[in-house]
Amino acid sequence: MNEQIAADAIRILSADAVQKANSGHPGFPLGAAPILYAIYAHGMNHAPAEPDWFNRDRFVLSAGHGSAMLYSALHLFGYPKMTLDELKRFRQYGALTPGHPEHGLTPGVDASTGPLGAGMGMAVGMAIAEAHLAAKFNKDDCRIVDHYTFALGGEGCLMEGISSEVFSLAGTLGLGKLIVLYDSNDITIEGGTDLAFTEDVAKRMEAFGFQTLSVDDGNDIRAIADAIDRAKADADRPSFIKVRTKIGYGVPEREGTSKAHGEPLGEENVRALRASLHWPSETPFSVPQEVYTHYAALADEGLRRCERWKATLSAYRERYPDEAALFERRLDGPIDEGIFDGDYFDFERKADATRNVSGRILNEMKDCIPSLIGGSADLAPSNKTGLKGEADFAKGSYAGRNIRFGVREMGMTAIGNGMLLHGGLRPFVSTFFVFVDYMKPMLRLSALMGLPLISILTHDSIGVGEDGPTHEPVEQLTMLRSMPNIDVFRPADEYETRVAWKSALLSGTRPSVLVLSRQNLPILEGSGPDAEKGAYIIRKEAAPRPDIILLASGSEVSVAVRAGEALAKEGVAARVVSVPCMEVFERQPAAYRDAVLPADVRKRLAVEAGSSYSWGKLVGPAGGYVTMDRFGASAPADELFRRFGFSKEFIVNKARELIAGQD
Repeated sequence: MNEQIAADAIRILSADAVQKANSGHPGFPLGAAPILYAIYAHGMNHAPAEPDWFNRDRFVLSAGHGSAMLYSALHLFGYPKMTLDELKRFRQYGALTPGHPEHGLTPGVDASTGPLGAGMGMAVGMAIAEAHLAAKFNKDDCRIVDHYTFALGGEGCLMEGISSEVFSLAGTLGLGKLIVLYDSNDITIEGGTDLAFTEDVAKRMEAFGFQTLSVDDGNDIRAIADAIDRAKADADRPSFIKVRTKIGYGVPEREGTSKAHGEPLGEENVRALRASLHWPSETPFSVPQEVYTHYAALADEGLRRCERWKATLSAYRERYPDEAALFERRLDGPIDEGIFDGDYFDFERKADATRNVSGRILNEMKDCIPSLIGGSADLAPSNKTGLKGEADFAKGSYAGRNIRFGVREMGMTAIGNGMLLHGGLRPFVSTFFVFVDYMKPMLRLSALMGLPLISILTHDSIGVGEDGPTHEPVEQLTMLRSMPNIDVFRPADEYETRVAWKSALLSGTRPSVLVLSRQNLPILEGSGPDAEKGAYIIRKEAAPRPDIILLASGSEVSVAVRAGEALAKEGVAARVVSVPCMEVFERQPAAYRDAVLPADVRKRLAVEAGSSYSWGKLVGPAGGYVTMDRFGASAPADELFRRFGFSKEFIVNKARELIAGQD
């Protein structure tokens, strides 16, 4: 069968889906359909009947607005549940065909994409995961980890800075099994790319260390397939394939213009498309049976490749049973909770910075959890994230577990997501807390996809001191706490830090952020197992009912305890509640939450060296705040804490005012 008809089927179904929804982006699918077809038909190992088999090649549609194209291809190949009815429900509530691809919803979708460039970062993470696992488990006679990662995007993905971050690292690492295809159509929403994007992208990629290839005719499926073959032949470099296309191909009125990008074609233009492609039917969503037969044959070949891999895995089990057992435990995912029994909570009770505590825990865990891998955005000595005795993950040395991400916070986080999506690894990433602003878009995708990425964020407050307001996080806790499906821990001592790490490592569907101090924090007398509930009474009032409740997190818990003790000497029944993680506390039974924060105790005072905005739900309308609702300053940390009110005396005075005030 003429393969051009097979590619045109993707175009037709994409245009029909967008038209029926009266919403979507038809231009990219019309131009890039032959690229996608060449990847799936000639480049990739994949088996629609077993969409999640481990050694399949991964594919990331970084230009996620072209989702109709991906859904059309998945339908034609026969992926589970991807029926014609699902294409007809494009962009409708509850459909498997949402506006942008969503991992975990649609069979065959390896990553949630939409924010341009993010998919490129996740693809790099997948390639890193493949390289690491291959180095750990492959044998000369049994290669059980041996697959490629493909990514497809356009000008927008390459304009976003994240693509430069991740491609620079990919080239440095020599990720030879990463293949990036660039749909080059010279059009963005506002018009021609020459308005804002005139660089030679191929030269940029070459400078990053990529093999660069080009295909002048985006309809030449054979030429695209040949370029993919040449990409695979270069094992030492990632490859970048530039394919020249026309956005809105086949629609004379819109071809090659920005009008083709982000709106339905209209019925007249859809008819013109059918005529231009010589499509045999005017009926929407109609595809000749010979096309389905062709795709079914390709799918059958993919299944045979899957079965051959299963045979290889069986041979591996027989020859290397210990390694096979470890490999399969890696793929199962969950960490054995038993590693936290025994002496995990036995430690020397001395004051220390929680970043130092975290570093010790990380190195305790690395031997218990072989899948633990990660690094920092060029701050490992400060973040305490180095895995001692472990090599660096580097070109030619992919078994290493210390990843040097460089100063690339956003790219680092996307890479961490990609490693989790790939499977077999438990990555962590790290930087100074104030720079979580650079990470946030990719952390949002972690939360959206339910990926248990661990972020170690140190230098958590005005305790940074002399570095000044550019390095002192104020609003960042509020930003993260406002995000759905994420746990934000700010521990007050070593016990709470150990609780935070335990929760993060056992999490299966929520990312965890560990916000840690640079300065030493004392071991608190009342800290203990209840910290696992997210908030708990760390100082109990000596009365049947508290007059006031002081709530604090992190470094401010100890000063709140001292303030509570001073109030008690004045006859005030002051309860102090440590709140290491608001999100975990919110998931506790109502009876526990009410026991910690009785509804009839309305005098509550939040104490935290950060914005007040995230405390309202716990403090209530009659409460008060000792918080940072301004930027910090450059001075020694002790002076800043005193000047901004984080002292026993200031908190006591604030509590007195609150108690004396009207309810």
